[in-house]
Amino acid sequence: MTDPIQFPGGVSPIQPPAPGAAAKPPKAPDGKDFRSVLLNSLEEVNRLQQEADAGVQRLLTGETDNVAEVFAAVNKAGIAFDLLMEARNKLTDAYQEIQQMRI
Repeated sequence: MTDPIQFPGGVSPIQPPAPGAAAKPPKAPDGKDFRSVLLNSLEEVNRLQQEADAGVQRLLTGETDNVAEVFAAVNKAGIAFDLLMEARNKLTDAYQEIQQMRI
């Protein structure tokens, strides 16, 4: 009989699943699904936009004179919105590509 192959680092070779074993769907590492991650991202962008708007209103009404803080909040909201739009564009492109696939 031959000796089994020894892999470095104690890694064992991949074994085929046992007959009759049901395949379980993979889960995200942190337990969040795509929908909840997307909704959380939308809520975060909305919160940043509202904070930036509130900062601008405080600056215009004279409640604050910290222009740098308002500028940073507006830039942060703008970058978050741009990132969200790029993700939306990529998702739309992927969806359209899938639609055009031939089965």
